[in-house]
Amino acid sequence: MKNYINLLNKSALFYGMKKEDIISMLKDTKSKIYDYSKNQYIVSAGEIIQCFGIVLQGEATIIKENAQGDGFIMNVAKQGDLFGEMFIFSSHSTWPVTVKVQASCKVLLINNSSLIRNSDVNNTWYITTMQNLMKIISDRAFFLNKKVEYLSIKSIRSKICTYLWDQYKKTGDTNITLLLNRNELASFLNISRPSMSREMCLLRDEGVIDFHLSTFKIKNLEILKEFCWN
Repeated sequence: MKNYINLLNKSALFYGMKKEDIISMLKDTKSKIYDYSKNQYIVSAGEIIQCFGIVLQGEATIIKENAQGDGFIMNVAKQGDLFGEMFIFSSHSTWPVTVKVQASCKVLLINNSSLIRNSDVNNTWYITTMQNLMKIISDRAFFLNKKVEYLSIKSIRSKICTYLWDQYKKTGDTNITLLLNRNELASFLNISRPSMSREMCLLRDEGVIDFHLSTFKIKNLEILKEFCWN
């Protein structure tokens, strides 16, 4: 566990906490590290919610399935990212999503009930952890609201341009490296990979963007913006 303290110290969950407080929190909540292989399920939709996780190594995909059994990607959790934190205080008892290993993973699982049971205001780590959790959950709600916005856009071109515009607004840099690969991006935007690729090529031919793999260059901001939110 101590081998990952420097990584955990950079996690949003432990922001502003001393390393000794992080160690105390993990000990008090009986947190454990688990190893998962590629394509293994960490949790499946419908399972009882008992914990939330932090990815220490590798990647995990958060997938939401519809009534027909088709899944689309809600998010990809990479090193240092959390998953399941929104359900800690939920009145719902089962996971609404599936978490599947994208690349071999080490995951820290923190038991929800153990965390809540340690609600002693004199506990040096508790108040800071709760404050950090509230911020994380608020940011996640904002992210999900943005996800709904993408899904509500009907035009494939508009979805792509709106997503790229939002990535540009985060840094102000027209050179963008996406965290998602092409398949993940298509699933995230709820469009087919071939349709997305075809529209990207048209945007490139029109001089709006250029791209290679997950790296994009916005060549004409004004035109890109005109295609957004339509």
